[in-house]
Order: sequence, then C-alpha cells, then structure tokens
Amino acid sequence: MTSTAGATGWLRGKVKAVPSGDSLVIMGSSKAEIPPEKTITLSSLIAPKLARKSGVDEPFAWESREYLRKLCIGKDVTFRVDYALPSREFGSVFLGDKNVSLMVVADGWAKVREQSQQKGDASPFLAELLRLEEQAKQQGLGRWSKAPGASEAAIRNLPPSAIGDDSNFDAMGLLNSNRGIPMQAIVEHVRDGSSLRVYLLPEFQFVQVLVAGIQAPSMGRRAAPETFVRTEMSSDDLNGESSAESHAPLTSAQRLAGSSTEVSPDSFGREAKHFTEIRVLNREVRIVLEGVDKFSNLIGSVYYPDGESAKDLALELIENVDMDHSDLLKALCPYLLISSVGLAKYVEWSANNLEEDAKRRLKSAELEAKKTRLRLWTNYVPPATNSKAIHDQNFTGKVVEVVSGDCIIVADDSVPYGSPLAERRVNLSSIRCPKMGNPRRDEKPAAYAREAKELLRTRLIGRQVNVSMEYSRKVGIPDGPSAADSRVMDFGSVFLASPVKVEGDDVSTPSLPTGGSQQAGANVAELLVARGYANVIRHRDFEERSNYYDALLSAESRAVAGKKGIHSSKDSPVMHVADLTTASAKKTKDFLPYLQRKRMPAVVEYVLSGHRFKLLIPKETCSIAFSLSGVRCPGRNEPFSDEAIALMRRKIMQRDVEIEVETVDRTGTFLGSLWESRTNMAVTLLEAGLAKLQTSFGTDRIQDAHLLAQAEQSAKRQKLKIWENFVEGEEVPNGSTAERKHKEELKVTVTDVLGGGKFYVQIVGDKKVASIQQQLASLSLKEAPIIGAFNPKKGDIVLAQFSEDNSWNRAMIVNAPRGVVESPMDKFEVFYVDYGNQEVVTYSQLRPIDPSMASAPGLAQLCSLAYMKVPSLEEDYGQEAAERLSDHTLRGKNELKAIIEDKDTSGGKVKGQGTGTILMVTLIDTNTNSNINAALLKEGLARLEKRKKWERPEKQTVLDELETYQTEARKDRLGMWEYGDIQSDEEDNAPPLRKAVGKK
Repeated sequence: MTSTAGATGWLRGKVKAVPSGDSLVIMGSSKAEIPPEKTITLSSLIAPKLARKSGVDEPFAWESREYLRKLCIGKDVTFRVDYALPSREFGSVFLGDKNVSLMVVADGWAKVREQSQQKGDASPFLAELLRLEEQAKQQGLGRWSKAPGASEAAIRNLPPSAIGDDSNFDAMGLLNSNRGIPMQAIVEHVRDGSSLRVYLLPEFQFVQVLVAGIQAPSMGRRAAPETFVRTEMSSDDLNGESSAESHAPLTSAQRLAGSSTEVSPDSFGREAKHFTEIRVLNREVRIVLEGVDKFSNLIGSVYYPDGESAKDLALELIENVDMDHSDLLKALCPYLLISSVGLAKYVEWSANNLEEDAKRRLKSAELEAKKTRLRLWTNYVPPATNSKAIHDQNFTGKVVEVVSGDCIIVADDSVPYGSPLAERRVNLSSIRCPKMGNPRRDEKPAAYAREAKELLRTRLIGRQVNVSMEYSRKVGIPDGPSAADSRVMDFGSVFLASPVKVEGDDVSTPSLPTGGSQQAGANVAELLVARGYANVIRHRDFEERSNYYDALLSAESRAVAGKKGIHSSKDSPVMHVADLTTASAKKTKDFLPYLQRKRMPAVVEYVLSGHRFKLLIPKETCSIAFSLSGVRCPGRNEPFSDEAIALMRRKIMQRDVEIEVETVDRTGTFLGSLWESRTNMAVTLLEAGLAKLQTSFGTDRIQDAHLLAQAEQSAKRQKLKIWENFVEGEEVPNGSTAERKHKEELKVTVTDVLGGGKFYVQIVGDKKVASIQQQLASLSLKEAPIIGAFNPKKGDIVLAQFSEDNSWNRAMIVNAPRGVVESPMDKFEVFYVDYGNQEVVTYSQLRPIDPSMASAPGLAQLCSLAYMKVPSLEEDYGQEAAERLSDHTLRGKNELKAIIEDKDTSGGKVKGQGTGTILMVTLIDTNTNSNINAALLKEGLARLEKRKKWERPEKQTVLDELETYQTEARKDRLGMWEYGDIQSDEEDNAPPLRKAVGKK
C-alpha cells in the first residue's frame, strides 16, 4: 500500500456513514457543531447494488457493504478527490497507511471499472487495482466465489417494507412477539434526532423506530429527494479551519418544486439529527421494543455498545451527569444523551411505554439540560418555587415523637439535653401521607392515616436514626390571621441507624447520606411508600426533592402493582376512637367504671405536662387525659417545667405503657399510676428532682407509695432540680400561696357579663385589638347593600351596627331567616366576636366584610369565676349575681387582673356563639386590690364547688381562704343563704345511674 505521508491535496475526516460497498460519507474535523461532509465513491470501483426498503439485492451486495462498513465506520481517514461527475465525486481513501480501495478489491468485494487514466477519470492506483482483482478472481474471494449456489445464497430475501402508505406490516404482532427482548439492528437512516429507520436482523425487516420517551425537533419537509443538500468541502473545512454553516441553500428549481410543501426545520433540528447520526447511523445497535403508535411506527429504546461490554447506559446518564461533554458523548445511549444535552424533549405519551426507572432517567436528563439551559432550553425560565436547599445538615438522634405519617420529631444527639433546640421537626422528603384530621374541628383521619402513623410509631419511637436534611419550603398557614402568614418546614430523609432489614419492609439500604463505608438501615419514607401508606410527590422541574427520589418512585410502583394500602380497591380499616379529652366531664365519668381498678395497656399520645398525658386505650377505643396521682411537676412558666416535659417525652412519648386508673377529677382527667417497662414513671420524676409528692389526702390510694417517698428523699439529699435550695426542716408546704406567683396573669377589661359567673374579656395591650379597631375606624360605610347581592348565612362573619352607639363591629351570624332576604327589616341574630355580646339587628344594619378582616380570630375571651358556682339567670339570685358582677367589672370600664387558675376545654360558649377554651380565673380589682370572687361569696351570691380534697391538693390553701367568706355569708343568712343551707351538689360526684335493660 502507498503511504500518504507528504502528499499534497489530501484531506482528513471521519467516516460518518457507509451507504454501499463502494461509497463513504466523510465529515470534516471542523469545530462547527455540524461539520461539513462529503460523499466519496471509491475511484474506479463498482460494488454490487443494495435494494432499497424492499426488492432484490445484486448478489453479495450486503456482504460488500458490510465489509466496508465494519472496516471504516467511525474511523479517521485521509482522502482526496481524484475526479468528479456532475452528481458524484470519486476519490482515494486511506485508513492509516492502507488504501481502502485496494483492500476492498483484494478481498473480492468490488470489481474494477476499466477506464483510461489519460482522461483523468480513473483511480491513480488503477493498475494495482486490476492486479488485485485478477488475484481475487483466481482465489474465488468475495463476489468471485466459485462455490455452487454462492451467488443465489448471497441475495437477501427482503420482506415487504414496513414503511409506506401501502404497507401491510403487522407492527403489533412484531411487538407482541418481541416485547422487552433486545433485537439486533443496523440503522440505515436517521430521519430526525428521535426517529430511525433500521433493518431488524436477521430477517432484514425494514422498520421505522421512534425513540421512546423523547421527541427531537422536526427536520421539516423538503421538496428535494434528499433531506438536505450537502456543501462542498475545501481542505480548510475538513482540516478544522472553518465553522461556516454546513448546509447549502436549496436551488431555485428545488424551491420552485417544493414551494407548496416545504417546511423549514425546527430550531436545533439539524443539530439533533447530526447528533444521533454520528452515534448510530450505519452502526449495530440493540433495540428493545416498547410500543406502537397509531401509524404503526414502532416505539423502542435504542442502545449501542460501549467497547467490549454492554452497559446500562441509562444508569450511566445518572452517574455521569457531571462528566466532561466529550466523555459524556462516549458513555451514553443517544436518546438519553440528546435529552441531557438539550436536543430533545421528554414526551409523556411515548414515555408511558417505558418502565418507571427509564422514565425517571429521561426526566432527570431533561432536567439537567434545563438547569444548564442547553440548546432547546436556552431561553428556558424555571417556574417559581419557594424551596431552598439545606443540604449537609445531617445529624443523628433518637425519635421522640411521630407527629403524622410523614413528620417526626428527633432529639439531636449533638445538642445538650434540655436545650430548646434539642428536638428537631423533620418532614419526610418528597412523600405525602393521608392527613390525620383534627378532632377539635371534627375532622376524622383519612384512610390509612392511622396505619401510617402507627407504622412509624412502632418502628421509630425511642430508636436511633440518621437524618439527612435536604431542603426547606415556605408554606401558608390556612388558619393564619392573614393570607401572608406562613411557616418554614424542613424536609429530609430518615434512616434507621441499624442496617438490619426488618422482614416485610421491602426497602433498600443505601449508603449513608454523609458517604463512607458505613451502611444505613431502612429508608423510612421508602418503607411508608412500599406499604402503600404514602404517595410520592410529583415535583416541578426546579423543586428540590429527596436524594433518594428514584427509590421512592420505584417503591410506589411496587405498591401500586401490589394494590397495597391507599392503592387498594378495598375500604381501609375503620377505627372509631372516642376522644374523651374534648368531651364533657360527665361523659368522661361514664367511662370510669370501665377503666377503674384494673391494669391495662395504653399508648402515650402526648405529654401535656410533666405529670399529665393524653393516652390512647386500645382495648376501650378511647383517648383520655391522664394524670399521675400523688405527684405534681412544676407548672407552665415555672422553673424546671420544660425539663420535666422533656424527660417524659424521651421516656414515654408514644410508647406502649400500662396504667391503673383510680378516679376522675372534675375536669374529666383520670388519675392513677403509669408504668413503662415495669418502671413507675412517678418514681422516675421524683428521682430526677422534677416533681413533688402530694400526700395531703393520704397515701392509701397511691401505688408504690413507699417507692415514691424514697425517690423524693433521694432527690432532696442530692439537691436535684427543684430541691437545689432545699434545707432540711425548711420545706415549704404543698399548695402554699407562694406558688400563686407563678400563675399566669392577664390585664383585662370585661366587655360583657352573661350570668352564671361567666363573662367576656379583652386583653389589655393586645396589638390585635388596636389593629382591628384601626381597620374598623377606617371603613366608609354608607348605603345598605342591594337585596339579593348580599345574603349572609348562619356562621358567616359580617359587619354589624351595634344598637347602643351605632358603631360597626365584626359579628358572626347566629340565626338568619330561612331562604333569601326579602326585606331590609329582616331580622338577624348576631354575636360580636370582639366583645362577646349578642343582639338582633336588621338586614339594613349588616354589611359584607373584607376576607382579611374576617379571617382574624375574635378578640373576646370567655372566662368564668374559678372554684365557684354562680346561679344562672333563670335561677334564684341569678339576676342579682349578674348585676353585682357587672357593678364590679363594667362600671367605669376598670382594668382588672385575671389570675388564670385553670382552663376548661370541655365546655362551649353559650347561645351558639362557637366553642372554645374557658379560662377559670380569679378577678382582682387593681384599684382597690379586692378579690371579686371573694366579694360574691361574701354577699351570698355564689358558693364554692364541693370537691374531694384529694382532687385538688395544690389549691387547698386558696380554697380554705374562700371557704371562710362563704361561711360568713351562710352565718349571716346573706343572699342565697337567706333560708339556710341550700341543696348540695354531692350528686355531681355520684356514679351515673345505669339504664335498666329489659322490657319497656
């Protein structure tokens, strides 16, 4: 072979395609994205002709083309043009130092056209070609084979083409027989970046394949037979010196012929087509058929080999997104790659034929292209998002609470015990569990909400976990005073610290988020999704998401296929739980016989204070408020209160415990003992110095009383917590008046007195009061609304004109006429939410209110005189009591001090005015420093509640003081004591009468 070293007029390039056994498409090494290219026919050679689509080859045509294709495709070559005809160029091509024409002829795959070298239209190597041809004939090589029947066997039997309007090709049949099976193929033509025409081997079925999941820009429609007209290449072009546009404009004749049908290529259409061509055109590929469209085009995944091994090229995309661009081109399959470099778009209709993993990879590839604004996405503007990445905030801790199926609270091991930052709320990334509802709003848990929460409780409570925080997001508060109110939620992935896989969890165990060789346990979010207790959130493109998003989607696919949990067609299990914490005291007492004097299992739902909890009793399907009898922890805002709560949260929060109920107090709280793992929790509190033993009523009712006494003595000796200043012999009596200084106090003004010792107040200095008053003062209200345009209903918040001073105030409709309003004089009963009073007004005295004002909560707080029974307005001395309370509170609009003794959440406000907490208070007139509660007792207009002393030992001193005033009024026959002792209220404490069972 002749060396090309030092030759002149030679060009360099890379073989892009091999159309036949004697022609090559060579592209230059220009820096242009689409380099110029030439089609070179090997000088003086004639190869057998291939049939197109269908028909009959010349003998050995396919073998001839395959020889040249395998020899040259994708290889760097050196060549020059020897001569040209109007439509073709003929040249010599060298692969290294070997003449390709000589190699083809020597192996018998082309014959030599005898031409005169004198005319300049023959190969300069003609003589050598003729010699090699004669040698091949003698040896019977290639097309010169002398074997009997060789020529007939070398003709392909092509089935009818699957491309064309008259095709009877059974695309669905081919799909059904080969779905999911890798099929060998050779790409004959690239129609556009995502549409290929291929021969399926070994039958040579010629089909069009649309690459599944993507759509490249269209190449338009041209009138000319070829898709585009190639430009001529100069030596500068081929040697990489030119970056000019590689496509010549159409000729005038071409434009004229195709003027009615020509459609220009879409932006980046040529680039996408070229991108795919240089990777798969005339290459051997594997095609996995996935579907068929309505035009009988096959839809499939396309793969090409990477060296000697077959790789999961989709996985390569995920693992090599940060690679150098040139390395990326080598590693990825074409359809994933053009998506990742911005030359195709993800299309759902096509991607639906793929497995979920493949769909996710395509989406990820497109997302990367969008993020870097490549090609098609140059002008892409991401949608607005309020998420913020908080990567690398990883920590280890113990789970202390499961708030819901997708939210937990973890005690951070790196934060000192008792610190306010010790517990961190973690929302599980990228999943959403059914909502737990809200009992106070009468919202029941959604299907599988309890199961999701219970799964986390049994798996996580008290266990060590590894947390990888991933992003935070600002969310609105539906019940906030204004639409602008929001809070920030932190999201992360949580893993059990133990790598041991629990049977039935069906989840992966990935490496820890922080890296390294240590392995994490189960991904908690994946566990929920796999059980069908959560959905995976479909994030928008630029939203932050779980680092394990693919695993979550895979788990969801398995749950859907298995029809688990929320994906099941069956109704979810229903558990009816009676929540006695929101019921009346009478209803809770009805349950006492079923709970009393027997040890039973329970689950701690909440730690309300150091010694008071909300418990679920599974056996009786009820939730109760439960307090440790004989033990009292510091109250709210008192020293060591938070530490007592933190200790109980870590010890028993959402744990399985055992309880023994002794009785129930007047607020509906059950009293008794509680054990966790055979440990009496009252002993734990006393040993830690976070509680005091209350024995004013005796110790005969208390379980393990001797252990409690020993625990308290131990804490005293060590001067722990509340005993840090303890001196033997100087112990302060339980329930002393010294404790009253720790009670919450409010400055208030009374706005309305209802009777029965109840009244409404506004808190002095509350900024909300000033804000609402300012907004109301700025209103300009004139004519009444047109009848029909404004039709307020029961429960609506409106503006109402108060009859006494004609001022406009916020009000809730308590009663309204049935049907539509017919007259301006129609009557409406309203409740003024900021003052507590109630009256009837006409339609003309109502106006609609701005939603921002309506959403703010009412400013009137319902209160009741603590420890006392005041006759209602319908009872004897009820009117006198109400008037006297009005004299003390409303006359002169005095500021009063309200000492909150207790809170009653079981009762409701009167006359349909809504429900809410009632503050049980002691009222003090700040001008005279007189106790208004005591004043009513002194005048015989109220009496003390009769309660068993052991129920309220901490308030015994206060009660004794009030009892002296009541004794004086009874002695002097004042007020209700005018005729001596009145009916006692012992019946309040008597066991409820059971209904007889039998005949009516």
